[in-house]
Amino acid sequence: MNSGTLIGPGELAALVAAGDALVIDCRKVFDPPQRGREAYAAAHIPGALYADLDTDLSDLSKKDLGRHPLPDEAAFSTVLSAWGWHPQRIVVAYDDAGGALAAARLWWMLRIVGAHSVRVLDGGYPAWCEAGQASTSVVPIPTPGNVKVRFDASQLVGFEALQAGLADASLRLLDARAAPRYRGEVEPLDRVAGHVPGALNRPFTDNLDASGRFKPPAQLAAEFASLIAPYPPSAVVHMCGSGVTACHNLLAMEHAGMPGSRLFAPSWSGWLADPRRPVETGAGPVAGAATTR
Repeated sequence: MNSGTLIGPGELAALVAAGDALVIDCRKVFDPPQRGREAYAAAHIPGALYADLDTDLSDLSKKDLGRHPLPDEAAFSTVLSAWGWHPQRIVVAYDDAGGALAAARLWWMLRIVGAHSVRVLDGGYPAWCEAGQASTSVVPIPTPGNVKVRFDASQLVGFEALQAGLADASLRLLDARAAPRYRGEVEPLDRVAGHVPGALNRPFTDNLDASGRFKPPAQLAAEFASLIAPYPPSAVVHMCGSGVTACHNLLAMEHAGMPGSRLFAPSWSGWLADPRRPVETGAGPVAGAATTR
């Protein structure tokens, strides 16, 4: 496995036994929202701390930036300090949805503050249990640290840059939502159905095999290459409904040996904050072609 992306249960178990990793449980249930934390309290990987998507990895008080706006740097610094994180520490994030609910989001957030020893448990908590690894209900007490982090703004794309890049065809936008939501056939969460004009659809579920684990890097590379051509990975921008599952596509491309893509964090829910922004429905543009280059 790519040392900067995924880890298996056996390798993680060795790190846990040696006390060499900061393990973060990112399980999330949206209805009711507290059920992820309750699942963690009932049983989790020994030594794991809990990250709440809504309070630790987002700032829901921010307006017009989507359903899960990124927290301020100071707030994320406080969270990382409470966990006892430092830039040299190995971090492993997991959830119970193949990394899609929040583990990939934490992976990406740590990457943009300069952490490179961070991975996602392939297959998540179900894979840990299937491997016969031990779980516990004991909640550890971390030794707090004191870190101040900065987000690498070059890995983020804002509204104006996205619109300009779509207008001059200098970027390829990938939408990680399920195909019916992308096409505008159904919208369970946001006020308008459809997608950003010019976006292509890459459902994050396409990154996983039938067992809920990531496809082999070569297979992912071939799938993404056919989708983004003729653009390089550095011209790719990811989005979803709220900026969470889009990180799964970022992780998949990195795992495939295609680093350098970026995130439009407000995503579809943020795009809709301004009713003047255009909306498109239907199958969208054809993959493997640029409109003007």
